[in-house]
Amino acid sequence: MHPIQWIAVLRIGLGLWWLESFRHKNKEAWFERGSGIAWAASVAEKHKWGFVKAGFDKVVAPRPKAMSYIVVFGEGAIGLGLVLGFLTPIALVASLLLNVLYFVLMINDWAEQGQNSMMALIAVVCLGLHAWYWYSLDSVFHLFGAR
Repeated sequence: MHPIQWIAVLRIGLGLWWLESFRHKNKEAWFERGSGIAWAASVAEKHKWGFVKAGFDKVVAPRPKAMSYIVVFGEGAIGLGLVLGFLTPIALVASLLLNVLYFVLMINDWAEQGQNSMMALIAVVCLGLHAWYWYSLDSVFHLFGAR
């Protein structure tokens, strides 16, 4: 295996990280009781940056059920996209954006900051090195310039 092909292994690892995030969520609590969005609302409410609360109140608070599904299934879709290497650049951009949102929301939680910053860094590296060129459905279907 050529050394640059290891970037595909990194992409798959990032995908598995997202799939684990999807797997361990209590779907009943998220979908039936709205626990995930309620927790995020409590974080946004006391956030040190006013734009976080304002953005949350405008985008998330009016549609908590839909946002629960978007977050949970978004993590699952990102994970599948990265593991299978399908629509990989789109999955990597979504991964990066979701990690940036998590990073900003949880700016005071140092444990989460390490995870979010590392996942974002991996997404940037995978984008820069075209991690969809190897071991991916994108390469099978010759998508995004994959060979």
